Amino acid sequence: MPVTIIIGSQWGDEGKGKIVDLLSQDADVVARYQGGANAGHTIVCNGRRTVLHLIPSGIFNPDCICLLGSGMVIDPVQLMDEIAMLQDIGITIKGRLFIGHRAHLVMPYHKLLDNLNERNRGDKAIGVTGKGIGPAYTDKYTRIGIRIADLFNRKTFRDKLEANIIAKNRIIHELHNEPKLDLDEIYDYYVKFDEKIDPMVKDISVYLNEAIDAGKNIICEGAQGTLLDVDWGTYPFVTSSNPTSGGALTGLGIGPTRIDKVLGLIKAYSTRVGEGPFPTEFHDDMDVLMRDAGDEFGATTGRARRCGWFDAVIARYSARINGVSKWALTKLDVLSEFDELKICTSYEYNGKRLKDFPVDLEVLTKVQPVYEEIIGWRQDISGIRNFNELPIAAKDYIKRIEQLTGTQVELISVGGERNQTIKV
Repeated sequence: MPVTIIIGSQWGDEGKGKIVDLLSQDADVVARYQGGANAGHTIVCNGRRTVLHLIPSGIFNPDCICLLGSGMVIDPVQLMDEIAMLQDIGITIKGRLFIGHRAHLVMPYHKLLDNLNERNRGDKAIGVTGKGIGPAYTDKYTRIGIRIADLFNRKTFRDKLEANIIAKNRIIHELHNEPKLDLDEIYDYYVKFDEKIDPMVKDISVYLNEAIDAGKNIICEGAQGTLLDVDWGTYPFVTSSNPTSGGALTGLGIGPTRIDKVLGLIKAYSTRVGEGPFPTEFHDDMDVLMRDAGDEFGATTGRARRCGWFDAVIARYSARINGVSKWALTKLDVLSEFDELKICTSYEYNGKRLKDFPVDLEVLTKVQPVYEEIIGWRQDISGIRNFNELPIAAKDYIKRIEQLTGTQVELISVGGERNQTIKV
């Protein structure tokens, strides 16, 4: 059985929640490999809308095991709230959700510092979610982070926590003039958290490799998107981890020879939340029209997403970086609202044609997209389940994306519900 990595190929918000929920109906394990509560995966089932920030979307399949990988940073408050929310709607968690013991914890000072740092950036703000993700990964890479495994030994945990709080209080109180954090209060909360999750903690690498050897069907679920990757995204307007396919290997403790497929998710148009360059962004009424048609508001922050035309330069880049096997094209139905569509095929900068995605932020900010115009189909396609029944113009649009990216589309989403999907 296959091991499939599912990645976002743009700036996130490509519909990973829905596609993972759909594919997990035939999966044995779904494992989230990076990020934290800054993700927002929306699942719509029988008219009920659920947003998950930490727990994999496979949780809605009662036969599926869900894993939180060691590449994640886990906020205990968000995790317990999410577990309670799922239990309230009848989802079984016991024996189905497990947490990697090497995963790092988001602490109260991470969230506080995240917001203070963003506030101090002023007009150079990055557009963070304020969930403490960046500071948590900072502590991880400066080797002062606190992991799930550190909770096992109370003395080790308290010693590490005390050293962190002393250092963080200097910044919080002396630099930002905010109240100091209380060691005992935080220590007691995390000890109680440890007692609640103790049966869920596992060596995720051992578990996954044994599942692969047993022939299980496994989905590795990423958060955010390729253009938000800390190494390959539009730095510094990125997240603090690796949403790209390579992050699945390090975040879950599995080797590259274990992977059978990388499914890249691309939206039929482009969106971005927060600051940073966006070559095909609308700067007219189309921004509002596309946002309203696609309900483009962030699942985590509620912020309005910036909208633009499909960017084949970005899609080609993402296919190369991730080794994308096939595309899942999402929100194609949204484009039914428009008579004429555009696809960006390349960029122009200083009179030169650029077919590859530039690394220089100044260049990326100033490039002019080169568009192809395509006739729209002006027909409701949300009820279509057979590729052959799609309007000719819609099939032409899909074919052109395949030609420009060199990668075939195998799945098309035409609505928010799980069953509003077309297999090609």
